[in-house]
Amino acid sequence: MPESGSGSIARPGRRIGALLIDYAAATIIATAFFGYDQFALPSEAGLSLFAPMMVFVALQVLFIPTLGGSPGHRILGMRLQLLHGGWAGLWRPIVRTLLLALVIPAVVWDADQRGLHDKAAGTVLLRG
Repeated sequence: MPESGSGSIARPGRRIGALLIDYAAATIIATAFFGYDQFALPSEAGLSLFAPMMVFVALQVLFIPTLGGSPGHRILGMRLQLLHGGWAGLWRPIVRTLLLALVIPAVVWDADQRGLHDKAAGTVLLRG
């Protein structure tokens, strides 16, 4: 893969930006449709406390196989594919997203700046 430009591995700044876009969208959707209140105390929130994360997971699992990336990825010019090219399929986005939701696999990178969640799923996030 090229060192920089189109087809290169997406760098942390873009990845974090996409994550923020996706989580903001999930929070807005959870607020609008599931009664999530980000200012409520945890004891008052009940199960709606997890609504943004559940919406985030649903967005990832829905958009990665269909659009080749989450809305945040696509807005920032990235796409997700198999390491050696091709469609990520249906089960890889599920594995990748569940590991991403655990946070730790996503913040541990290898020398190629691929997170453990991408390594486990056999995927790579590339610049468009």
